[in-house]
Parts: sequence; C-alpha cells; structure tokens
Amino acid sequence: MTSTADFLRDTSYRALPAEFFAAAPVSPAPSPQWVVFNDALAAQLGLPQDAATPELLEWLSGGAPPAGRENIALAYSGHQFGGWNPLLGDGRAAMLGEIVAPDGSTYDVHLKGSGPTKFARRGDGRATLSAMLREYIVSEAMAGLKIPTTRALAVVATGAPVYRETTHPGAVLTRIARSHVRVGTFQYAANEDARRDDGPKLTRALADHCIARHFPELAGQKDAYLAFYGAVVARQARLIARWMLVGFIHGVMNTDNMSIAGETIDFGPCAFMDGFNRRQVFSSIDAAGRYAFNRQAPIASWNLARLAETLLPLFDPDDAVALRKAQETLEGFQPAYVAALAHGLERKLGLKPGDSANEPLIARMWRLLETGKADFTLFFRRLTQVAAGADETAFLDLFAETDAAAREEAANFLAEWRAVTAGEDFPSRLALMRASNPVVIARNHRVEQALAAANEGDLAPFWRLCAALKDPFQDPAPPERPEDDLEAPPRPEERVHETFCGT
Repeated sequence: MTSTADFLRDTSYRALPAEFFAAAPVSPAPSPQWVVFNDALAAQLGLPQDAATPELLEWLSGGAPPAGRENIALAYSGHQFGGWNPLLGDGRAAMLGEIVAPDGSTYDVHLKGSGPTKFARRGDGRATLSAMLREYIVSEAMAGLKIPTTRALAVVATGAPVYRETTHPGAVLTRIARSHVRVGTFQYAANEDARRDDGPKLTRALADHCIARHFPELAGQKDAYLAFYGAVVARQARLIARWMLVGFIHGVMNTDNMSIAGETIDFGPCAFMDGFNRRQVFSSIDAAGRYAFNRQAPIASWNLARLAETLLPLFDPDDAVALRKAQETLEGFQPAYVAALAHGLERKLGLKPGDSANEPLIARMWRLLETGKADFTLFFRRLTQVAAGADETAFLDLFAETDAAAREEAANFLAEWRAVTAGEDFPSRLALMRASNPVVIARNHRVEQALAAANEGDLAPFWRLCAALKDPFQDPAPPERPEDDLEAPPRPEERVHETFCGT
C-alpha cells in the first residue's frame, strides 16, 4: 500500500544557500490527537485515502519527520508596521517537505506552532488551538471564495498547555502553500548580500528559485528578473482587488506576510467587514490604521517597492537604469488593481463589461455604502435577490438603521442600477452575480463563537461553519434555511471590535 511518505519529498528550499534556513529541532507533542484533517484538500493533493495515519500524526504534531529527513525553519526579514527588522524567520514553524499534486503543482508542507527554532526570539514556539482553528476556518473560507490562499491540511492538538494571558490548549497547524518565499525573504537576501564582496549572490539564487518554481515561462528570457518582478506585481494587484471585493481585511500586511506566489498568507488578526467602513480596522495592534480596509492597495504597492529595492542589482548594472525599470514596472500595479476591482464589481453588480455607465454607478455605490453603513456582504446579496425578482424591501431595509435620507438614496441607486442593467443579456449577468456574491462569509462573531465552543471541547459549531464556507455561493432552497443565522450580520451585542494575532 502506498504510504503518505511516498508522496512527501524533501523541500527544494534546501537547494538554496545555507543562509536561507536552519535546522528545526524536533519537539514531539506529549499527547497528539487529530482535531481536524482536511480530507478534501488531501484528495486534491493526491494523498492516499488513509492519509490520517499515526505516522502522519507524529510528523504533523512536530515529532520526528520521515526517516532521513530534517525539518527546517526559514529565514527572512521584514518591515513590521513600517519598522525594519533585519531578522525574523520561522520562530514557531518548520518546513516538513513538499508534495507534488496530481496536476503537477508543487506545494510546501509547513508546520505552525511546532516548537521554538533558531529564530524564536525568546518566544515559546507554540500556538493555541483557538488560533490554529481560526486560521483553518478563514483560509478555507478564502478557498471557498476562490481567492488565492494558503490552506490548512490539519490541526493537531498537542496535549500541552500554551501560556498567553491565560492557559490555552496547544495545537499545530499544517499549512499547505505554493510557496513560503515572502517579500521579507528577498529583503533578508539583500541584507545578507550587503555584507558580501561578491555581489547579489543570495538574491540571484532566490530569484532563480522563484522563477523555476512559480514562473518557469520566464526562465532564460531577456530581462527575466524584471519580468519576474512584474509578474509578482500583477499577482498582488489581482489578489488585493479580490480581498476588497469580499470585504476582507488582512490586518497585518507586513512585508514578511506578503507571498511571492500571490497567495493570502498568515491569518492572525484578519477579519471580514460587516457594516461598511472604508477605514475599518480590526487588528488590536494596528492602532494607527496602517492596514485599514482602504489602505490595503497602497500598502501592497509600498511592499512591492521594498521588493524592487532588493532586486535592483539584477535589473541592470547601471543603478539609474535599474531604478527606472523598477519604477516603470511598479507603476503597473495601480492600473492592474483598478482594472481587477472594476471587473469584479461589474460581475457583482451584474453590469455589462466596459459600459460607460458603469463607472458613475459604481462611484454612487461606494458613496451609498459609506453614508448608509450597510452590511457589505448583504448589500450585494440582497441586490442579487432583487435582480432575481425579489421585492426591494429587504435591500432597502439594510439602510433603515441610518436615516430616511439613506433609504431614499438607496432607492435612487436601485432605480439607476435597473436602468443600467436593463437588456436582453441580463440573465447571463445575473448568473455572474450569483457566482460573485457569497451567501455566507466567515463572519467575525460566528468565528469567535465557534472557537469558544471548540475550546470547551464542542466542535459542532466549527464543523457547521466550515461546511457552509465550503460552498459560500450556494443559495439553499426554501423553506428550510438552517444557515440563516450564519448569513445574518451580528446583533449589537455580538459585534467583534478587535481581533488578535494569536502569537
């Protein structure tokens, strides 16, 4: 019988110079137990049906890796809330290996909360069960929304307590990602290169690794490094636009949390917006609002500028020419982001692509959301129902808590929307609305309720929420709508005002 070990190969990260990683000590869990095993993801990765074996449980809880292997912790630097830190790295994480899926894609298998490493910076290297289940929920929610994301293969309870403000049960999460190379990894390489006399050796090696794995079509072409940078810029522009389209707020967009592969990574203080507020912040450590909802695109561009700084020596031997090339490439971020956002909004609103009437209607939509403070997800959900023939009352009621003027403006918006969307091809655009506007998102209060129950040993709310998030666009047939409470926004006493990083 084929075992999981046959599917797990050593990580290609080891081909990089030794500066990029350090051996991660084995830290066996005293009493590991499966909490969650993602069978659907395991099947997608090509793992055997009986993958959840005692052998795999030992590996994924931080115990001894497969024979002849050694877990490694990755080195990287980063700007954290704008402040430079030259050495961060995997303080509580380790790379176990790689899996090549049936479709030929290569994925990292990465443990989070598996114990302290060389980069732990006086931390205990552990993670709480609550924080790891939170990452599982939100990363699976992003996957259900068709947004590029890392995913969770498993959460394993360690049987050991973790000490934060109080005592928590400990856990290890297995993260599956196309890459764990970050903007901060390139910053680390450039920082180490600056200490050397032989040029950008580490930066070049890292760029070659990323091109070979993520952008093989660029290998060998003229200006391959500049093309690589341009591809990363384009991916990030599309990713941030997709966050904005569902009201997702990452919360900690440090350069060490920005994946070169264009996936959403690290789900500490992230949250989905309820009532619309373009300046919305949830993260308890973002007091200045650096990573607010409306700041995500500018911050992504800022992070990409930091990436460009590391790659300048590869763009051209002439510093001035290299800088010009980098600036011209980065200038492509904003139009790419705007185009991706506009395209997504046209789908969400059922608009004819590229129609000249779309832009003023979309501008009016943003003003209405801002003044009316309507629930972001329900705004599009109710509009989709109106498009399908439902009465307008439920849509207009979204603005009832504001004032009569907001409700009147909502009615005016509806009238303009009807005029713009009129046409024989609208049924096909209604299908796009249904495929673009989720019924269920990982609402903050439901996530917190599921985690509170899990900490008490009750996983039923967790499983129920995950099941709904698996197909968030599914519109259940009446009369039974058991997920209505998952669709509904929080009552005042249920609102979550702050989220926490969980480290």
